[in-house]
Amino acid sequence: MMIRRGVDRGRFNHGWLDTYHTFSFGDYQDSRYRGFRSLRVINEDRVAAGQGFGMHPHRDMEILTYVLSGELEHQDSLGNRGRVRPGDVQYMAAGTGVEHSEFNPSATEPVHLIQIWIKPDRRGAPPTYEQRRFPSLAESGRLTLLASGDGHDGSIRINQDARLMASALRAGQSVRHEPAPGRGAWVQVTRGEVDLDGQRLVAGDGASLTEQPEIVVTAVSDAEVLLFDLM
Repeated sequence: MMIRRGVDRGRFNHGWLDTYHTFSFGDYQDSRYRGFRSLRVINEDRVAAGQGFGMHPHRDMEILTYVLSGELEHQDSLGNRGRVRPGDVQYMAAGTGVEHSEFNPSATEPVHLIQIWIKPDRRGAPPTYEQRRFPSLAESGRLTLLASGDGHDGSIRINQDARLMASALRAGQSVRHEPAPGRGAWVQVTRGEVDLDGQRLVAGDGASLTEQPEIVVTAVSDAEVLLFDLM
């Protein structure tokens, strides 16, 4: 297990945007943290009311957005438009190229979100967009599969052999996951405090795990986690 403490992440506070980078991103570069397997980016953003990212391009990246509070409005060059709220997952395969904007439509409340980039299994795929609601995210004590390479169990299908799961936990509850041989896992705590195989992690902390037949996450306080299963 390798632990990445949230307080050690790259941070930039631009006033309208307070952002933390788990891995190297933009002006934050650290040769020790350039991703984990196909997982390239975990950014935790807080965007002020009425602010956002203007239209900008992406290419050959699988982009997933997970909102913790507030809502985020998306528009792109493919003609898609939608608002992402807690319980939703937004997916954009940038593929051969797409431009999009992300904006906080609220006049009073910030939006708090996690944006995830995963390297695709091939370059030059057609760009696509999908937004899906997962009611089971409101159910504590279970792992919900949000995205996967084959789209099973109602998950969003992405262009990579990777699985993204999430769980809300009440204090004392546990979830377990058994990666297949040869796969690795990344656990990211988005709220509260958890015990991960004997290590305490708090919101903002992450950890990579390899060669572990079972991963057990137990909530020390009410908590929420993301779990990635990766080749």
